[in-house]
Amino acid sequence: MTYTTDSLLRPAQGVSASARRLAHVLALITLPSGLWRIALVAGLPVVSSAIVLPLSERVQIVGLSLVAEVLAMLSLGLVQRWGEELPGWLPLIGGRPVHRLAATIPAAVGATALTGIWTFAVVGVVSRVVGGGLDSLFPTALQKAVLLVCYVPLLAWGPLLAVLTVAYFRRRTPGAVRVVSGRD
Repeated sequence: MTYTTDSLLRPAQGVSASARRLAHVLALITLPSGLWRIALVAGLPVVSSAIVLPLSERVQIVGLSLVAEVLAMLSLGLVQRWGEELPGWLPLIGGRPVHRLAATIPAAVGATALTGIWTFAVVGVVSRVVGGGLDSLFPTALQKAVLLVCYVPLLAWGPLLAVLTVAYFRRRTPGAVRVVSGRD
């Protein structure tokens, strides 16, 4: 079945309401940290006023924010039709079905990597902030609190992506046992 570009943005057949909600949460989970980094680049007082970033670092920070948001938005492909059939406008491969492993394997690797990366990074930063090791970068309690509020949600990115990946794989596997809840 070929879909129009508009219909590719709609939920795929058999996707539960909870999976759709989870995919949208994942698409937004990087937004607070991205906005924090943009505020840093813009010179807002999210860190010590003594810090001045060179242009190359500013470009890298903005680029990181954009890449993280695009990666997070890819989770929508696990619940929308474009995660099952490639858009027709793609040269040579447009309109072809997406093999379930072509989406599941990168999503599973991503979920594993994100869990490790953000657990290491966030737990390390939280322990240093709470222990006073970053007082020169974050001299005020408000700056520390804003940092934590923006970055702690990233701890959920990997595990939630894993849940969504399993749901996608099960939905796309012929003959798989499906559990349907009356709430979805």
